[in-house]
Amino acid sequence: MWSGTPLFPESASTMASRVDALYFFLLALSIFFSLLIAGLIVFYAVKYRRRAADSVGSEIHGGLVLELTWTIVPLLITMVIFVWGASVFFAMSRPPDETINIYVVGKQWMWKFQHLDGQREINELHVPVGRPVKLIMTSEDVIHDVFVPAFRIKADVVPGRYTHLWFQSTKPGRYRLFCAEYCGTKHSGMIGQVVVMDPSEYQTWLSGGASEGSLASAGAKLFQDLACNTCHRPDAQGRGPVLEGLLAKR
Repeated sequence: MWSGTPLFPESASTMASRVDALYFFLLALSIFFSLLIAGLIVFYAVKYRRRAADSVGSEIHGGLVLELTWTIVPLLITMVIFVWGASVFFAMSRPPDETINIYVVGKQWMWKFQHLDGQREINELHVPVGRPVKLIMTSEDVIHDVFVPAFRIKADVVPGRYTHLWFQSTKPGRYRLFCAEYCGTKHSGMIGQVVVMDPSEYQTWLSGGASEGSLASAGAKLFQDLACNTCHRPDAQGRGPVLEGLLAKR
């Protein structure tokens, strides 16, 4: 509906239709009750206007049916909104078990992406169509915010902690990526794009740029190149503590 317009960008993820449906329901509900209330105000203002200078209105001491109606009806409407909104929220916050994990670092004023096989990108993210992708995000400096309008996804990127966001694209193309949190003087220039590719094209692109191996092998090489192994020796004879087997431990 109105796809491609500035206020309603293209829908290109599995979550987009669910977010749009909830949004249009809330919009229609707001318009309906705004017109209803405004119309009733005008109607009763005209119908019960004072017709004589000395006329006095009669007192009305409530009505049980009316009280129950304007209590129960809003309650039912708000419960529908709550359950519907909660279902969308849980779906957006719980990624599937099998995802493509990509690490994201926000920095004034760029986006840095790294795939698990070592491929790195700046302000551009390549992903395959039809596969759930999980972004594991943190910031080097201030709070940023990943926002891809076509996917209807948005999440803060916070320094000192990891946040995550997931999506599953539905069609190939290029989609704009923005920082939606004011992060400094060049905030408006912190933009990029998500390139959604067919799976075969994605594998070709991935293999063509994967010259540094996996994150584990890249880390091992860096550990050797910086001579970290001279202090952190596996036999506990170095000046630093043994680092083997510490993954996922406190």
